[in-house]
Amino acid sequence: MNLLFANDRQGRYPPSWYAATANDLPAFAPLRGQEKADICIIGAGYTGLSAALHLAERGYDVVLLEAHRVGFGASGRNGGQLGSGQRMEQDGLEKLVGREDAAKLWDLAEDAKDLVKTLIAKHAIDCHLKPGIAHMCFTPREVEAEHAYADHLATRYGYTALEKLDRDAAQAICPSPRYVGGTLDMTAAHLHPLNYALGLARAARDAGVRIYENTLVAQLNKGQPAHVQADKGAVTADHVILACNGYLGGLDRKVAARVMPINNFIAATEPLGDNTARVLARDIAVADTKFVVNYFRLSHDNRLLFGGGESYGYRFPSDIGATVRKPMAEIFPHLRDVRFDYTWGGTLGITMKRMPYLARLGPNMLSASGYSGHGVGTATHAGRLMADAIGGQAEGFDTLSRVPAPRFPGGSALRSPLLVLAMTWYAMRDRMGV
Repeated sequence: MNLLFANDRQGRYPPSWYAATANDLPAFAPLRGQEKADICIIGAGYTGLSAALHLAERGYDVVLLEAHRVGFGASGRNGGQLGSGQRMEQDGLEKLVGREDAAKLWDLAEDAKDLVKTLIAKHAIDCHLKPGIAHMCFTPREVEAEHAYADHLATRYGYTALEKLDRDAAQAICPSPRYVGGTLDMTAAHLHPLNYALGLARAARDAGVRIYENTLVAQLNKGQPAHVQADKGAVTADHVILACNGYLGGLDRKVAARVMPINNFIAATEPLGDNTARVLARDIAVADTKFVVNYFRLSHDNRLLFGGGESYGYRFPSDIGATVRKPMAEIFPHLRDVRFDYTWGGTLGITMKRMPYLARLGPNMLSASGYSGHGVGTATHAGRLMADAIGGQAEGFDTLSRVPAPRFPGGSALRSPLLVLAMTWYAMRDRMGV
């Protein structure tokens, strides 16, 4: 079963609040016949769009292929949070790669955050970019660890943007009975993810990128030049970039062994009216410390956009609303019966270490994926890093590619069941308050 079509109709965005409020962008035609290019990019999410834009601005002839629509996958469905740092915290990275590379990874993450803000300003992308993400905790022990991490970032990295929140400060921002403290980062941000992707697509198109939608890549033949075979056409290119993330399928076994697709779900409530202040007193986004993270923010029309729950098979659950309502009701009991106007799911890519997997798959082939829920900034940045590498400046790409990326145990047949067992254990731990 192909994840590109397991839950979605060909060439149609899912019925999400994002799609309902998307800025208009006319569809791009499918690829038909033979094309030649300097670079062929497969996948038009943040990674592919950013790579295409930056390469075209350097004067390269770029073809971008997308099986559905630009921003169709996780890039157009996610929680819209532009976080600071890498997905793995810095103290963990220091143990994994050493202090020198950990410092480089911190700087790259800050570059990623700044890059998104810069692209939005430069290309006048209308995506409701707003500052602020809070990280909320469930127990005093978690708050203590969160505040210690803020001290670690300030002492070792000079990052003083994290405001420590005690119970009262956390409740003043998000009056959920479950949260007892956390941190607030006003240099982080949140946005409308699909409109951000559509804005990148406009910028890439205007820079000369040839974008083809509804073009399914069936086969990838490595070589110099490489040959990319799609369903109704083909591209011969000097370089190929794989930017498929959770929708890679069988295009490359090395990447597929290290990047696993999982599904995550979001619901948009009816407009909350007077209940808005009982959810968030400030217009920021929130993520919490649950292993299967709850993340939420308010839309510009005062809906709660709440993400929670995961699945590890190909199919989405038959009732996405019920999947999301359970964790949402835990955080906001007074919204237990609120109406959902939109519910949707999406497929993202995760890695064993929860760090992105950047790799050279050949002398003229690069890949970036596995953002593990931290892709708004990281994926955008990975696209630029691959453009830099093709242009001869590979330091940033090489730093990320050195991060250990173990294969998932058991191969494709066993990795999902093993992950389900792990998720079950963590869910039990959360319920026990460990």
